[in-house]
Amino acid sequence: MSTTAVRSPAEFEQQLQRYLYERSEEGRLVRVGEKEVSEQAAIVARYADLFSREQLQALRAEEESGGAEQREWLYRLRKTCESGLVAAELAEKEDELENALLAARVTFKGEELPLRSALAQLAVLPDYNDRDELGDLHRRASAEFNEQRLSLLREYDELEADLTDEPDPVARTEDEKQISLRDLEAVLRTTSEQIEATFLELRESWFERLLGPEREPQPSSAHMGYIRRLSPLDGTYTKDRATDVCLQTLSALGFDVAADRNIRLDLDDRPQKSPRACVIASDPPKVVHLITRAQGGLHDYQAFMHEAGHALHYAGCDPTLPYTFRRISRDHALTEIYSYICEAITREAGWHAQHFGLSDEAAATNAEATVFLEALLFRRYAAKLQFELGFWSSFENAGTTSDDYAEKLTAATGVRYLREGHLADMDAGFYSADYLRAWIRHAQLRAHLIDEVGDDWWRNAKTGEILRALFAEGTKPSSEEIAARLGYEPFDTTPLIAELTSA
Repeated sequence: MSTTAVRSPAEFEQQLQRYLYERSEEGRLVRVGEKEVSEQAAIVARYADLFSREQLQALRAEEESGGAEQREWLYRLRKTCESGLVAAELAEKEDELENALLAARVTFKGEELPLRSALAQLAVLPDYNDRDELGDLHRRASAEFNEQRLSLLREYDELEADLTDEPDPVARTEDEKQISLRDLEAVLRTTSEQIEATFLELRESWFERLLGPEREPQPSSAHMGYIRRLSPLDGTYTKDRATDVCLQTLSALGFDVAADRNIRLDLDDRPQKSPRACVIASDPPKVVHLITRAQGGLHDYQAFMHEAGHALHYAGCDPTLPYTFRRISRDHALTEIYSYICEAITREAGWHAQHFGLSDEAAATNAEATVFLEALLFRRYAAKLQFELGFWSSFENAGTTSDDYAEKLTAATGVRYLREGHLADMDAGFYSADYLRAWIRHAQLRAHLIDEVGDDWWRNAKTGEILRALFAEGTKPSSEEIAARLGYEPFDTTPLIAELTSA
């Protein structure tokens, strides 16, 4: 009779490092289009002895008897063990869904396109009606997988409830993030209302410029990629200059990303490569992938800068930290601070003037466009959090369509979201809350940098020194701990409101 192996926490962490590396690399190969079949289930099977209920109980017992710092380390190991148990149950079904999405095609103007290529095309198609047509094709093809998506969510929820003894998915998330999601949502709803007048004025002006006078009163979400790209400005923000300009921008802060051996750039264009830029920290600080798919337009620059913040954070963590505090976090709100602060440089009028030879007036106009985009996305995510709280609070009633999703996101943005899009638009673990916390925190950090460094914080090496010290801490602090260090209350949105109404 075989006995389940139970490892000490240190032994568990060591093997976990190998497991997460393999899963990260497999996910990367599929995401960047170098593999067309996901084989996560095979990796999970190879590490079948790493995750067990006996291991989970052993980690919980160690956690209950440890000191404060030890408890936090053990807590994160325990939560990762829980995730591993869930993955062991559902990896095959995840692969099945991922591979079905990779295999799905739509036919547009006689050309067969993978779903990811269709999504990428929506950002660059110049004709309004063409975007509507392709967007409708993509939406209908994606919605065919909603039954699978919902089934997976139900199985995830049941397993997590069983492993944690907490049936309420909102309460589970609040315990892990150490915040009240409902308090956060209430603060953000008020913030969204406070920026509304400025946002509506900007939206009218920029929808006119970006989509033209013949647009619908509420353009469909098929146009969001085109809007985010600020496509009418793509003659200024060309695809071929994006990497060089972003590397120069980071160099002014003291970061030589191209020479950083820990950061591996993947900037190639492949048909099955996801159009959504990302960082995959397979083994920080030594193996950190920064992945983008340039399409032309300002969004290329913003996406690169956003992901560079993540990459610098993970690649800049102290290598002597325990693996857990280099790779594993309670949530993503901390690392998103650093991606947001790097992306915020692209909202500085001086940056547009310096790198693109624009007059002060033209630079200010284009910077205004980025403030509009930031306000649009902030209001979208604030509405998304409202929807997700309702969705998970009555998850037993969830279906493959949601009128609440369509109503909330459409009202917040002025862009028409459809009722069958909610499941494809849902990131795991209330990631929307992490983005929103980072929105608050990066604005606090930017205000702090202006006080400490000056208005030229975005091109000053002193900013790099401050950020480098934060990066060295890895994933150990919480977003709320950073707020305290900066002298702010966690939900103080005053700096954010000032940013989003500055146009």
